[in-house]
Amino acid sequence: MIAAKRLLWRNRDFRRFVAGQFTTNAGGSLYTVAVLWLAFELSGSTLVTGALNAILLLPWLLQVFAGPLVDRLPLSSVLVGSQVVQGLVVLVLPLAAATGNLHVGVLFAVAPVLMLATLVMAPMETALLPRIVDDGHLSEANSALATVTLGLDMVFDAVGGGGLIAVFGATTLFVIDSLTFAVAALLFAGIALGTPGTPERTEESDDTDASVESVLRSYVSDLRAGVDVLRGTLFVELLLTTAVANFATGVALAILPAFGAGIGGPAIYGLLLGALGIGRLVGSVVGPYIAGIPYGKVLLLHGLGAGCWVAAVLLPSPTLTVVLFGLAWVPAGASGVLMATLNQRLFPADLLGRVAATKGTASGATLPLGSLVGGIVAETLGTTTMALAASGFGFTAVYILLRPRLRRLPAVGAVTPADFDLQTEPDLSAT
Repeated sequence: MIAAKRLLWRNRDFRRFVAGQFTTNAGGSLYTVAVLWLAFELSGSTLVTGALNAILLLPWLLQVFAGPLVDRLPLSSVLVGSQVVQGLVVLVLPLAAATGNLHVGVLFAVAPVLMLATLVMAPMETALLPRIVDDGHLSEANSALATVTLGLDMVFDAVGGGGLIAVFGATTLFVIDSLTFAVAALLFAGIALGTPGTPERTEESDDTDASVESVLRSYVSDLRAGVDVLRGTLFVELLLTTAVANFATGVALAILPAFGAGIGGPAIYGLLLGALGIGRLVGSVVGPYIAGIPYGKVLLLHGLGAGCWVAAVLLPSPTLTVVLFGLAWVPAGASGVLMATLNQRLFPADLLGRVAATKGTASGATLPLGSLVGGIVAETLGTTTMALAASGFGFTAVYILLRPRLRRLPAVGAVTPADFDLQTEPDLSAT
């Protein structure tokens, strides 16, 4: 982490970006916790929480449509605009509560707007980071960014769910949300894009002076470029394992309010979300330190995560449940940081937004689907559905174990495009 700290100290734009992500994740974390708990409190139904969570997770499915826009429109303007929209929309819920009009229908009206405002964030992060950090520090930058943002998720999930909801009620969180998004907008507005070797994007430049019409005209070719890069590579198989794991994650998130309520109420619900964040945080911190271990072996650790998840559900102690559930997410956090570094090292810089969006959609489309299915299944099987969801992590370990080519993938620091059957011809990045 020493290299990451030096990077934060020396790179002003990266500092502002990390601080902005830190703050906007606070808002996103708080409203997700509050919306889902409020939905369960108002309805008592896992189907309702599953459906709402599916809406909030739709950016994983729809970000493929945001990728081409991220690659062509001014990044700073889009970043700031998304924060402003979220900050205004979350105020609808406390206003509805104050006037006695807060019901499940209001939650379903607000959730799609919040979802659309966050749609660009995943491909935005991948496309922006190489513009403010040089290639030699990408691994440290990804780790620092993941550590800060996941650490914040952990804190605000635990404090928001376990503290503010229990003491003041869910609607209090939305007022705080509005302030976090305002601060994030100011931080993002101060970032100057463009690093050595990468043309700066300004509204006056030819690349970003494209009208909405021209962006839409080029959309099909842009999207095809991202798909073509991935076709026939080992990334396709890795996307399959991630898709299965994300389906299981969606199932778990949908029924977590009911599961937490059953073993201790909103405080345990918040602690479980916090444990998830801690696990991913620990994994993201560990990620750079295990970059020298063959990537295939790192992926096998998901089997250990699956075992911890099952034990967390079956053990009768709430304390052990929280601890083991957190441990289950450590391998996922580590492999996520390493995969982000692989993306930025192996794919052409001008395709990163499209590739990240395509990969995110292909693997993340199952998140909202899992949430919806999980809510439906839990209506019949109850919260024991949580134990079944652990099979998502187990699938990754079994699949890698059965595929020698994946099992033998080299360490991230030594990987080459050929290891993934990735083509690197000069015309690859043509749009």
